[in-house]
Order: sequence, then C-alpha cells, then structure tokens
Amino acid sequence: MKKINLSAYHPIVDIQGHFVFANNGNVILCYKTILPEVYSLSEKDFEELHGTWFQAFKSLPTATVVHKQDIYQKANYKGTILLNQSFLQKATNDYFKGREYLQHHCYLFFILPHNKALNASKYTNPFRDVEKSIHTELDHNVQAFISSVNDAVSFVNNSRKVSLLQLNENEILFLTSTYFNGFNKDFDTDVLLNSSDIAIGDHHFDVMAVNSELCFGDSVQSSKPNDKFTSNDFIFHQGFIDGLGLGINENHIVNQILYLDDKHKWRKLLERKIEELKKSINFGTQNRVVLKKIEHILGQINEDETSQIIRGHLNIIFWSREARELETIASNIKAEFKELDIIPYYPKGEERKHYFVNSYFCYSSNFSNEDVYVTDLKHALCMYINNTNYQSDKTGVIFNDRQHNIPVLKDVWDEQKKRIKARNFAIFAPTGEGKSFLANNILRQYFESGTRIVIIDLGGSYAKFAKLYPNDHVILRYEHGKNLGINPFYVPESANGTDVDPERLEDLAVFLLELLASKKEASKSQSVALKKVLHYYYQQTNSSHSLASLYKFVEAQKNSLLNTLNIHERHLNLNDFLHILSEYVGNGLYSFLFNVNKDQTYRIEDKRLIVFELDEVKDNKEILSVMLKLIKSAIQRTIWQNKAEKGIILFDEFAKQLKFDNVLESVEYYYQAIRKQNGAIGIILQSINQLPNNATSASILENTQVIYSLYNEKGYEELQNRLNLSSHDLNQLKSIRNNLTGERKYTEMFIKIGKESNIFRLEVPPEVYAAYLTDGVENEAIMKLYEEHQDMEKAINQFLRHRH
Repeated sequence: MKKINLSAYHPIVDIQGHFVFANNGNVILCYKTILPEVYSLSEKDFEELHGTWFQAFKSLPTATVVHKQDIYQKANYKGTILLNQSFLQKATNDYFKGREYLQHHCYLFFILPHNKALNASKYTNPFRDVEKSIHTELDHNVQAFISSVNDAVSFVNNSRKVSLLQLNENEILFLTSTYFNGFNKDFDTDVLLNSSDIAIGDHHFDVMAVNSELCFGDSVQSSKPNDKFTSNDFIFHQGFIDGLGLGINENHIVNQILYLDDKHKWRKLLERKIEELKKSINFGTQNRVVLKKIEHILGQINEDETSQIIRGHLNIIFWSREARELETIASNIKAEFKELDIIPYYPKGEERKHYFVNSYFCYSSNFSNEDVYVTDLKHALCMYINNTNYQSDKTGVIFNDRQHNIPVLKDVWDEQKKRIKARNFAIFAPTGEGKSFLANNILRQYFESGTRIVIIDLGGSYAKFAKLYPNDHVILRYEHGKNLGINPFYVPESANGTDVDPERLEDLAVFLLELLASKKEASKSQSVALKKVLHYYYQQTNSSHSLASLYKFVEAQKNSLLNTLNIHERHLNLNDFLHILSEYVGNGLYSFLFNVNKDQTYRIEDKRLIVFELDEVKDNKEILSVMLKLIKSAIQRTIWQNKAEKGIILFDEFAKQLKFDNVLESVEYYYQAIRKQNGAIGIILQSINQLPNNATSASILENTQVIYSLYNEKGYEELQNRLNLSSHDLNQLKSIRNNLTGERKYTEMFIKIGKESNIFRLEVPPEVYAAYLTDGVENEAIMKLYEEHQDMEKAINQFLRHRH
C-alpha cells in the first residue's frame, strides 16, 4: 500500500499569479475555460471551435504539453441565484433547492516540462526525490514559453465562443487539494494507493484510457448526430465525445493531454517503424493492422503541410462512494466508447495508480511512450469537449436547463447591450401551448425586480398574478358605456395652461390627428395648425380641460379662430374637425369614452403593474382604436416620465388588435418611442404570419431581438424565414419536446437573445403554476376562493391544500 501525504510532498514549489512552478521542474500556466452551453452549437460551430484550437496550438513550442481537464461532479442545487422574498420566490426556492445535477468545471494547462525529451519511464513517482535546485524564476526559456502561450490564449479568446481566464493562487491550491483529497468534503484525508483499489476518504476511484492508436476505429470528427434529438427531418449535432462529458451522469474527470512534438523527427520514426513492420507483417494480423494505421498517419503528414504530429493521451477517472458501483459506471463509459468505435484500455494495479497521480496537471508530462497514441493534432482535437452546462447570467429571468431542470438566470434585458441593442421581445405559439403562462413568468420576475409593467390584454390572462401584489397593481377593465378614466387633455388645477410644454402639445396633436383618422399621412402644416390651436386653447382656458372643452372652445370661435392664429383653411378644416370629433363629445355615439373632466391617471402613476383589460371591446374597431390611443397618452404621461425607471409594455392577443387599421402603426410608434426610454415592448402572437408582411412589420421585427417560441406542430419555417433564423435555430425549434405528465412537468421553449440561442424548459412549483393559470376549472376554483378571501396568496394555498 502507498500513502500520499500532500503536506509532506507538496507538488507545487511556488505560484506567481497563474504561473505554477512544480516540484519536478515543470512550469505550468493555468486557465479556467468558459465553454458554450450544451445544445447551443451547430455542426459548423463545432468545426469552427476545432479550427480555433488547432490554430491556437499549432505554433506552440515543441515539447509543450497541453492538458485539458473536464471535471464533472454530482452536486445539489443551492439556489444562490434565486431571490427569496415574495410568495412565489419562496415557493420557487423551496421547490428547486437540493435538486441533484452534474456540475462541470473545465481547465486548460500549458506545461513547459523540465525534461523536454518527454521520455518518462513507465512508472514515475512524482512525490519522491524532490529537486532542490529547480528554478522558480522566469528565465529566458520560460519567458519565451509564456509569450507563445499568451498568443495562443489571445487567439482562443478572440474566437468569442470560448474564454480562457487566468486561475489565481487560491483556485490553483484549491484544485490541487481537492484532487488529492479525492473530492471529499468537510474533512482532509490521505490518498491510499492499493494494487486493487484507489481509495481516498469515502471515495473509490477507477480509470479508463485511450492510450494507443489501436484504440481508435476508422474515423473521428469534430461532431456527430445527437441521437436523442435527431429525427427523420433534421439532424441535431453534438461534439464527438460529448457523451463522455455531461452524457455520463456520474462523478468523473476527462483528461485530454497533448504532447506537441517535432514533426520531422516523427516522420523519420514512422518511416523506420513502417520498414520494421513490413518485415514482420506475416507474424500476425496485429502487425498488419498497426502498419495500416501508421501508413495512414504518415500519408496525412506528407499530404497536409499544416499537419502537426502529436502524442496524445485521453483518460477518464471516475469515482463513487461504493466500490461496487464503479463497475456499473465503467460499463456506461465503455458503452459510450463503443458508440464512438473506440476500444478503451482498462489499467489495473500499478498502472492505474500511475494514471491517477499523473492526471494531476503538474505531473501530466510523466506519462511514458507506452501510455500515448501518435496522431495528427487535428485528429486529437476531435476528442475535445467543447460545451458545458447552461450558464446563469448575473441578473435576469429564471428559466430551467434542459438537463436537470435546474433554474438558469438569463439576462434578456442586457443593460450593457453586449448581446442586443433593442430589448423588445416576441412570443410565438399556437393556442393552448402556454403563451400567456410564459408571459406571466417573464413579467412577474421583471416586476419583482423593480420594473414597471403595462399590459394591454384582450384575453384576461394577468388578473390572478396581479392580485398577488394588492398595493402595487391596478386593473383598468373596459365595460360598455364606461370610460377608463383617462383624459389626455387634463392639466392639474394648480398648473397654468400656459405651462403646457411643446412635447405635450406634440403628443396631443398626434392624438387628435389619429382621432381624426385622416387616410392620408398628416402633413407638417396640419400638425403645426393643430399645435397652434391647442396652445391657444390652453392660454385661454384655465380649468376643466378635456376633449369636450376643446370642442366647445373651437366651436365657439370657429369663425375667427383661423384668422386669429394666422392659419390657412387648407391646413385645418374646422368643419371637418368639429364634425368628426362630434362623435366623441356631448350626445355622440362614443362620448362616454371621453366623458370625464379630471384625469384619473393618478391611479396608475404610483402603480408598477398596470393591466388594461379590453376583452369586451376586442371586436369593435372604433372603440378599440380609441382605447389604444387613450392608453398611449396615459403611458406617455406616467410611465415614461421617469426615464431612469425600467418599463415594459406588453400587447397580448396582438393578432386580434392587428385586425384594425392604424393599430400596427400605433404599435410601431411605441417601438420608435421606446428607444428614448429605458424600456421594452413585448408582443404575443399565435403565428408570425399574423403580422402583415410589410415595411411596418419588418421594422417591428428588426427591433425585436429577444425571441421566444413554444412548440408548434405545424412547423417553424415561416418563423425562420421572417426572422432570418439559422439552420441550427431551426433544428433547435424542431427538437422542442414538452412533458406534461409525471412528477416533473415542463414545457420547452426556444429562446434567442441576439445571436445566441438555445432550448430552455419551464418547470414551476405548484404555487407558481396556480398563479399563472389563465383558464379552466382549476382557475375558476382559485378565483372563487379569491372572491371569498380577497387574498390571492391565501386562495392559492387553500386550493393546493384541497387538491392534495
């Protein structure tokens, strides 16, 4: 039995920044590797990443060792990114906390070996004979090595898909102690290396490796079809050995070690080897197989000037609390290798100990020629794992990953505008697929983070969620014959009419022009004429400002008004003006819409969640059109007053609103105006085809850079065409699968933020599910309980108790 005591034989002599000076004379530059999210990469992306690594490594000095280490550990979700204050936040935190998932950390080490010959003996004990004269200074050779590595790191970082971040001293020491402490937590222990077992604390370890050209099948490539998501009409890609990464849901480490050698030296060695094998070709089929492989490698070297010969070593170290479980894990790993047509080597005894110890980054130069395969750098880089778990942003909206359904924070606002220049969003999904449910989830989290929300709703989908915040919301529901209490012309009694600023006059002129519904675009002269009339009206009228008041004012002075204000009749026809507006004042058909003197927008000024429910008016073109104009005027004077405050305006059931003229143009106005505000516009559609294919729609889509799409059995081709989605975006859309049965119900959705896209899930706790329900028997039961208690939180809790 061998026991390793790290305190007696520490592998590190000195650390300077991210430079490590090892006790064997090696100098190592240490990096944390930030990889793209799993499922986010296309076949082309995998090829580009493969090319990036090749370009970065090909110019590194001969004898450099590059060690990529991917550590996968089972962990329990801690919920550190989740807020835990409101009713729904606490429910979410409690629901997900403790859920098991596979944690992934990726590291990249560039090693300048003390022994550049790279001819280590078969078994090297790195914990003995510590050299006393090893340099810990950055001499000329080390400086040249660092310069080459810096160039390689800069090249990788400029690819924008992968980031290499320097490790600091604490991270390096933690990684070292964690490795030799066998990933045990809460106690320190020793490494016990028996011939039959590697035991460290509570964990038992085993190893499997690819250490010879004979391990490989006919070919490797940068990616392969993902069988789980690929179907008859599309191919979903994954990295070539991704199945050995996140695909193995066990504690394990994937070590990929590359020894960069002299191409010309290896060409001569291979030629000599071929000569020897030709002489012994008749002494067994194995020699014939090896000869064929070596001739192929030499052929590649001679044909491709860019080829670079390397020696490579790949191993998987895996561990478990129970020694008997190692056999099951080994079977899973062997099955993955079989899928790749690779036959792994299973070391035992002394060899296994040697593999474990030398897979620590300070000692990865210790593998001997018997532990490595010889190949081209391009071939070896196909064995790189190029993706990781879903990554949470610092702030954002909670969705769930596609692996374990654990919460992921996605920044769909992008304050710094790193991914998107316009934060407007659109949700696409057929009826019944959960559009409003998703919208509730997004808006509720924005609201709880301090964003002001305005919802223009034709379906009554947000009342329940709003009622969870009794002091912060207001629901303005249209009822026939009643107004919404919005008076665009209102000026507080304390203010003087002459104080109405030019911007307000501009907004009112636009409002009147829209109300007058001129078929042709309003001319500049018309607009100027109206502003003159409005300005004069406020000068002459000190109180009770309203549309009716303005109408009476113009009617009383119609014979002299144009002359007084020096307006030509062709710029403003007062007869037309009075005739059209008569429908909205006095006994006019729609006078009730404006039948208010005081403006009641004070009701919404202090509210952060404002819902306009226009369900009753959705089929009346005239009233809906006026309502949208009134709402627009209210938004301008309340929500957009404070430009520092985040705000979102959502148009739900947008297709119903689009049935009428001017609605699209009205919404486009919001898109243009929102640029000046700290805000976003959201629209919800069953299909992108509901958006007319014209210049106005194109402008709206161009300014919509966050896309959500739920499952659509009719396909996604139109979505791809109108939004210029990539072929991988389409493959992602086609891979959407919902699970609405069993313990963990979830829906999947496609989310695209700027150029980044992936599939996310939405799984919520029962309390959140109840809050987002928009129809059905369960929804009615909750609303009945709310009517009884006038407390939505109490109603939801009581409903859930009764259900169980």
